[in-house]
Amino acid sequence: RKYRPQNFNTVVGQSHITTTLKNAILHNHLAHAFLFCGPRGVGKTTCARILAKTINCTQITKEGEACNTCESCVSFEKGASMNIHELDAASNNSVDDIRALVEQVRFAPQAGKYKVYIVDEVHMLSSGAFNAFLKTLEEPPPHAKFIFATTEIRKVPVTILSRCQRFDLRRVEADVLVGHLRKICKAEGVTIDDEALALIARAAEGSVRDSLSLLDQGIAHGAGKVDGEIVRTMLGLADRARIIDLFEFVMKGDVARSLALLDNQYSAGASPVFTSTSMPRRLKICQSYFRFCATLSTPGCSSSALISLSAAVSGSWSLQSLDCGANRSPPPAAPPSRW
Repeated sequence: RKYRPQNFNTVVGQSHITTTLKNAILHNHLAHAFLFCGPRGVGKTTCARILAKTINCTQITKEGEACNTCESCVSFEKGASMNIHELDAASNNSVDDIRALVEQVRFAPQAGKYKVYIVDEVHMLSSGAFNAFLKTLEEPPPHAKFIFATTEIRKVPVTILSRCQRFDLRRVEADVLVGHLRKICKAEGVTIDDEALALIARAAEGSVRDSLSLLDQGIAHGAGKVDGEIVRTMLGLADRARIIDLFEFVMKGDVARSLALLDNQYSAGASPVFTSTSMPRRLKICQSYFRFCATLSTPGCSSSALISLSAAVSGSWSLQSLDCGANRSPPPAAPPSRW
């Protein structure tokens, strides 16, 4: 919560959304209903709160940001704003809950320009609750704004979607997450290496919230000093160098050493699924794959090991014997029918 964005410029990896919203605020082209959808932890609720705060700000900056100093902004930060209402649809999903909300919409705000209603996890509303929302969404009073957030856009009825301005938030790129985590570690005085940052960003799968949770866990595990080994142990990941060794044993047909190394990684806490999927899915392209990896700074294994392994994979062998059935002979023809 300490590093939760407080304005649009600090939202991570969603510039296509924040730029549109700032332009809409500056030119006073605000829709009456917004819908933020996307995977978990990418900033849906955060964008909804920033938007609600900004449109009620009395001193909006030239960049379309909230001033964070006016009475409206200060009351919002303290959680005492009377104009911004949040509803968790996961626990308030009945028709009566929505009817109570609709009854409040009729009243004008006591201070500020808009009464903003943020409905989180809107897909959890019942069909009756969605129907109770339709008329209000179609013809809302001018002082009312609705902001919905959901991770399951397919569960939201089309009648609701057609009444909202939709914004699709995407997963944050790994390099963007790494840069964001590095800034936080620098601010907190935490020592962390590039391998640990890369592993955390990969495990987070594009979620900023998950990456922060993993980083916090790693800091606690390493007592303020985080490296790749700590993160692998914490997440139960296989050592990248051991994955290369396993792949080499498989290529040589050494079953005993392959199974022994896989069992060793399993005993150390690594997932067998992760270990297997960490190797190239198709050996058909592994020669070019390893030569490409050799040109990168790959933590945990040397470039010479990758190059020697790529040389061991002859093009003819990988194309013929491991072509996933592409060069199989056609099945025998069916016997002619007697009829």
